[in-house]
Amino acid sequence: MEPILLYGFPAGSSMGLVAAFERVGQPYRLCRVDMLADMKNDACAKINGRQETPVLIADEGRVLTETMAIAAWLEARDTHRRVSFDPRSPEAGRMHQLMAFVNTGFTAAFSPLWVALEMEAGEPALKATLRDFGRRAVAERHDRLEAMIVDTDFLVGDRLTLADTTLIGVARWAEFHQAVDGPAYPRLAALRRRIEADPDVRYALAVEDGEKPAGSGACLGHVPLVEVIDRFAA
Repeated sequence: MEPILLYGFPAGSSMGLVAAFERVGQPYRLCRVDMLADMKNDACAKINGRQETPVLIADEGRVLTETMAIAAWLEARDTHRRVSFDPRSPEAGRMHQLMAFVNTGFTAAFSPLWVALEMEAGEPALKATLRDFGRRAVAERHDRLEAMIVDTDFLVGDRLTLADTTLIGVARWAEFHQAVDGPAYPRLAALRRRIEADPDVRYALAVEDGEKPAGSGACLGHVPLVEVIDRFAA
């Protein structure tokens, strides 16, 4: 069977993995998950007990979760090195370093903002505190990332890699939460424009919006979430 990537919307971090699968060009399928309506139920918990996306149903039917684990699975199969590098190369080391930074501190900095947003009830003062703390944390992580960006077209060299796809799904949360002043980070802003102009990233964004773009033909279509649960739930 082809691997099935469960990706979340709206504005899921997993959008970048869709772009990475598309770039690698090997057959895969997608499963669209509404993170507000679908994920927080007992049925989805049978696929991923943490009730989060992304989730990969690997080609042997094994369930794999967490962005870094799925990216590593894809990297191992990227035989033409379309989104990765020789694992022994300095470029691979930098790519993994940047992916780890984005997937840990950079992503986690948004957590207080998500908590404040998702609180159905709560003291206004508590929400204000969470938002203030979150914006400070996001700004600090943006400062760090801005300093890490070098004078190349993408995070590692002149082409899109897993470092860029890991970043792009999360970076747009800054606008969603109105967390930072974008022009204050000119290197990151320019980098994001280049990533978002990439055809495979545009494809992933269109898929996330519910459109049916042509793509490369590697994607063999969507599998309904209920079917994925029926077939692969633990």
